[in-house]
Amino acid sequence: MSRDKIRRFENSIALSLCTLATFFGLFWLIFILGDVIVNGIGALNLGLFVNDPAPPGVEGGGLRNAFVGHLMITFFATLIGVPIGLLGGTFLAEYARGSRSARIISVLSDIMVSVPSIVIGTFVYVILVKPVGHFSGWAGAVALAFIMIPVVLRTTEDMLTLIPWSLREAAFALGAPYYKVIVKVVYRGAAAGIFTGVLLSIARVVGETAPLLFTSFNNAFFSVNMNEPVSSLTVTIFQYAMGPYENWHAQAWAASFIITIVILALTIVGRSIISWRYGKR
Repeated sequence: MSRDKIRRFENSIALSLCTLATFFGLFWLIFILGDVIVNGIGALNLGLFVNDPAPPGVEGGGLRNAFVGHLMITFFATLIGVPIGLLGGTFLAEYARGSRSARIISVLSDIMVSVPSIVIGTFVYVILVKPVGHFSGWAGAVALAFIMIPVVLRTTEDMLTLIPWSLREAAFALGAPYYKVIVKVVYRGAAAGIFTGVLLSIARVVGETAPLLFTSFNNAFFSVNMNEPVSSLTVTIFQYAMGPYENWHAQAWAASFIITIVILALTIVGRSIISWRYGKR
């Protein structure tokens, strides 16, 4: 057999294995999504959004406390994590560009992105929950913010790096100080990419459970006090799925469906913005 035929044969085997692996992964992805959709849609009702949880073993009730609590925790996590990530990415791309410190911080950010979220949850538990003596919504927001920061930081750095340096030089020639060049020129050029990074970071934390188990914990009652334990959808899903009651299981499926749809929508919007803004480059 000639060398060319051997190469083609090896290429066919590699292509077949890659194709099988792709379809194997897609099968389980579609299976999981289909299971969530089928069971989640059937459990959706208006009471799920407007009622608080019923006592254990009692039919009815809803997850109003979990929806509100999850929104609050995610909102405050965004307020904490996005500005820090944005400023950090700006520092790396503008003031520390090409320096050793920038490379070290970028590598550490990439490591932080892949760190298990339960590790971050235990870290925040040690520094915020244990000294205070109780769980709180603020601790949950800080834990999610720690997860968001490296995502926003790396996205901001990458997007600002794509802006040609000639645009900055043109602004400098007009007498603009560096901070105005960043705000008026660089940020405007990279706005779509930065916004996409923010959306993806929110999608990253919306479905997190482990950090909230160690920080905000849960609350069976409606509460908007962030200084106390606050209910969240992900922790409620975990507890209801482990419970013995069928109505708990149904509500857990419905909450899982809603979180899946939210994450899917945020991801599609983020990818669409990136494709629209940078797809032709």
